[in-house]
Amino acid sequence: MALRATALVVLLAAWQTVTAAELWPRVLVPSPADVWHAFTEGMTTGYSGHTLTEHLAVSLRRIGIGTGYATLVGVPLGLVIGAVKPVAVVLEPAVTFLRTLPPLAYLSLLVIWFGIDESPKIWLLVIAALPPIAAATAAAVRDVPGELVEAARALGAGPVSLLLSVRLPAALPEILTGIRIAVGVAYTSVVAAETINGVPGIGGMIRDAQRYNQTAVVVVGILAIGFSGIVLDAALKGVERIAVPWRGRT
Repeated sequence: MALRATALVVLLAAWQTVTAAELWPRVLVPSPADVWHAFTEGMTTGYSGHTLTEHLAVSLRRIGIGTGYATLVGVPLGLVIGAVKPVAVVLEPAVTFLRTLPPLAYLSLLVIWFGIDESPKIWLLVIAALPPIAAATAAAVRDVPGELVEAARALGAGPVSLLLSVRLPAALPEILTGIRIAVGVAYTSVVAAETINGVPGIGGMIRDAQRYNQTAVVVVGILAIGFSGIVLDAALKGVERIAVPWRGRT
């Protein structure tokens, strides 16, 4: 904690030194005091009719819904891809194709299909989060020790029970890791998702602030995303420790 606090103090001191030297205009590089003022204003007065907390809560809700739907589809899809080779031949290239697409590449198409309300935002986050979950699940299923599978077969396990009772529990640690990665991908995509009618929303707030050169507000939005992402990832790690306590142990 002392080391982290020291690093933070050094960073703030360097930031203040750069702004005090006026190497760049304040409209481009605001000072820590400017960012703090923008933060306090956002918590009380708000931006675009909503407080910073409301913007962040709406974005987190969208991320939760998008990642939730992606998990409901991605885990079964990954299980089937990892366990059934003909299905993998057909579907795995499609998952890889989606995984390599940047969100902005298909945002315009989603807007044409679903309009400018919540639907294209949720769909974009689903499409962004699904491939990491499916890919991690498929890889984890393939890496299940063969002796576990053979032992279950020797005890009379059929294909379905083998998948649900052996492969799924053995792959669960990697599946949870894939979900953590998917949440991170959804978080990085939320700004793109909220470029279209994204207020309230932290990405929409950043977008509006950028239009009016409110750099301090943009920095506040970036910091809000980063710190809330750290908290969310820590919560997911806690869930992982509870759900798979045997991970990392012999």
